[in-house]
Amino acid sequence: MENKIYATIEFTDGNVINLELYPDEAPITVANFVKLCNAHFYDGLCFHRVIDGFMIQGGGFVWDERRGLVQKEAPTIKGEFKSNGVNNPIQHTKGTISMARTNVKDSASSQFFICVANTPHLNGEYAAFGKCADEQSIKTAVAYGKVRTGRWQYYSDIPLNPIVIKTITIKQ
Repeated sequence: MENKIYATIEFTDGNVINLELYPDEAPITVANFVKLCNAHFYDGLCFHRVIDGFMIQGGGFVWDERRGLVQKEAPTIKGEFKSNGVNNPIQHTKGTISMARTNVKDSASSQFFICVANTPHLNGEYAAFGKCADEQSIKTAVAYGKVRTGRWQYYSDIPLNPIVIKTITIKQ
């Protein structure tokens, strides 16, 4: 984890989460995330799944007041984790950023999550690719994990007040 790329998630409510990304451990995942950030893919997307004591997940949906969650799709990438044949040593500890996926190991695309607690059961099963760069960023993620949530159609754990990404900036 000597090589680092820095990213800042700015939210529409004024909060910020600073990240450090590890391209040596997860080169495909970091390159994909950086590409999407630089293309402003994440601008206006929300954190659509929030579970206190577990994680906050975003990067795949816009919250539309009339239509609800509207998916924004991106191409899939190889899952960089042990059970998929990739030696990725990053552990899912509080503050880790990792790629969300379906049960298909190579299904990650744009959705990511930030752990708000240690989640060792995810180690070797999801592509962790960085972590919060400072204590305040971890506190912000944990605070988002505690917001009130509800259901919409078959989705659950959706923040009642949308947590919206203004932009994500990359600093190399």
